[in-house]
Amino acid sequence: MLSRLMSSSIRSLDRECNCTVRLLDDSEYTCTIQRDAKGQYLFDLICHHLNLLEKDYFGIRYVDPDKQRHWLEFSKSIAKQMKSQPPFTMCLRVKFYPPDPAALKEEITRYLVFLQVKRDLYHGRLLCKTSDAALLAAYILQAEIGDYDPGKHPEGYSSKFQFFPKHSEKLERRIAEIHKTELIGQTPETSELNFLQKAQMLETYGVDPHPCKDVSGNPAFLAFTPFGFTVLQGNRRVHLLKWEEVTKLKFEAKTFHIYANQKEDKKIILTYFAPTPEACKHLWKCGVENQAFYKLEKSSQVRTVSSSNLFFKGSRFRYSGKVAKEVMEQSAKIKRDPPEIHRAGMVPSRSCPSITHGPRLTSVPRTRRRAVHISIMEGLESLRDSAHSTPVRSVSHGDSFMPSRSQTVDGSEASTSAVISDENYSPSDSVLPTPVAEHGMEMPLARHLNGAPCSIDEEESEAGTSKEGKATEFGHSRREQRMVKRRPATSSEVEELNKFILSVLRLFLVTIGLLFALLLLLIMLTESDLDIAFLRDIRKTPEFQQFHFEYFCPLRRWFACKLRWMGGFLVSEAK
Repeated sequence: MLSRLMSSSIRSLDRECNCTVRLLDDSEYTCTIQRDAKGQYLFDLICHHLNLLEKDYFGIRYVDPDKQRHWLEFSKSIAKQMKSQPPFTMCLRVKFYPPDPAALKEEITRYLVFLQVKRDLYHGRLLCKTSDAALLAAYILQAEIGDYDPGKHPEGYSSKFQFFPKHSEKLERRIAEIHKTELIGQTPETSELNFLQKAQMLETYGVDPHPCKDVSGNPAFLAFTPFGFTVLQGNRRVHLLKWEEVTKLKFEAKTFHIYANQKEDKKIILTYFAPTPEACKHLWKCGVENQAFYKLEKSSQVRTVSSSNLFFKGSRFRYSGKVAKEVMEQSAKIKRDPPEIHRAGMVPSRSCPSITHGPRLTSVPRTRRRAVHISIMEGLESLRDSAHSTPVRSVSHGDSFMPSRSQTVDGSEASTSAVISDENYSPSDSVLPTPVAEHGMEMPLARHLNGAPCSIDEEESEAGTSKEGKATEFGHSRREQRMVKRRPATSSEVEELNKFILSVLRLFLVTIGLLFALLLLLIMLTESDLDIAFLRDIRKTPEFQQFHFEYFCPLRRWFACKLRWMGGFLVSEAK
C-alpha cells in the first residue's frame, strides 16, 4: 500500500515542472505548471500577477537548444514547444507594439510598453539622431529619478546610467541639460508617455530585426512594425511595405518571399535568405501574425496559411489571437480603479543601472561583450560604405531582379531609401564602457558603422542554458555570423538552381500520380455497367478483352475469395 502511494506521488511530480519567466523590469516570476499545460495557462498566470488586462499586445518568448528564438504558442502544450528539459526559462515581451501608445486605456499597460521600448533603445533596435536620443534618455531619467536636485545629483550624474550601447561625453551633457531645464515637474507617468510618443514617431519603433541577406548577398535586417514590413540596411530603411500592400508571405527552406501590390497595379516580390531554415520559419510566422493583427478588422477573418505551393504540404500556421481593432474596442470597455504600479525606480536593471551603484554596467560579461562586438563588426563590415539597396523583383516588368531605387512609385515609401539617422549614437559599435571623445558623434559613417540594428545578448538566461551558450537577441551566434559572412556571393544562385530542380521533380511526381489516378478511374468505368458510346468502343478492343480475362477477372476472384474468408473468420470469432 505504501509503495503504491509513493509511486503515485512520484508520478504526480513527474507531471509537474518549474517555469521561470523574466518580466520586463528584469524581475522573475516562478511557478509550477503541469507538463500538459498550454501556453495560455502560463500567460494568464503572468497577466494575473501583473494585474494586466490589455494583454493582447504581449507574448512569451523563449530560445530553443539550437539558439533559435520562438514566441510561445498559447494553444499548444508548453513542454512540447520548449524542446528541452525543465526547468523552463522564458521572457515576457511586447509582441505587438501599439500603433498609438497614448490610446492605451490603462497606465500599467503603458508602463510595460515603456519598459520594452527603453530596452529596445538600450539594445540598439530603436535608432534615432543624437538630438532625439538625448531627449529620449532625458525622459527616462526624469521618470526614474524625478526632478533635478543639485544636492542629490552631482556633476556627471547622467553618465551613471546606461541608456544606449555607447555614450559620448557630449551626449551625456546634453541629456543632463534637458533633464535639468526642460522636464521639471513631470511625473513618471507623464515622462513615460512623452517618451513613448516620441519613440512612436521614429522609423524603427516596434522593430524586432531578423538578420538576413538579399539576393545580392548584402546583409539586411527584416522587421514587422505596426505600420508594415520594413527592411533595414546600414543606417537606412530601404523598403517599407504597408500592411494593406502585402498580399502574401511565403518561405521555403532558407528563402523568404514577400509579395506586394503597390500603386498602379504594380506587383513586386522581395526575396531574402535567412541563416537557417528554422530562422526562416520563425520569420514567416512572425510576419503572418503581425499581418493578421494589424491588417484584419475581425479575428473571424483569420485564415490558416500555408508556406507550400499547390499539391505540396508545407508548414501550416494560423494566428489565434485578437486583432488590433478588437483589442482597442475591448480596452474601451475596461472599468476599474487604476491598478497600483510598482516602478523599478532605483533598483539596478540590465537596461538602465542606478546612479547609486557605481559605473555603468551591463549584464554581458566583459569578454563576452568583446566577442559579440567582433562578430557584429565582421557581419556589418560590408555595409560600411555600401550604397546598395535590396533588389526587387518586379512582376509587372518581367522576372528580372532590379535595384530597388530604380523602382520609384509615386508617393510610396517602399522603394526609396529613408535615412534613419545621420548622426546617430552608434548602437551596434560596442557595449564596452570605454569613454568616447566628444567629436565621436561627428565622425563619418565609415568609422562608426552607425545605425545597423544589432542587439547584443539582451537576455543572459533567456534560453535557460549555460552562460557559455547564451543566444543573442537575434538568436544568432558568432559562428553563424561568420558563416553568413564567408558564404560566397554565388550561393544564392546555387540555392535558386536547387530550388528549380526540386520543383521539376515535384512536378514530375505529381504528373505521374495524376496519370495513375486517371488510369484507375478509366478501368473502373470500363468494367462498370455504364452504357456510353466511347466505353462500348473500348470494351470491344482486343487489348481490353485480353486485360479483362487475363488480369482483371482473376484479380477480382482473388479479392472476392479473401473477403469471403475474412467475413467467415469474423463470424466464427463472434460466435
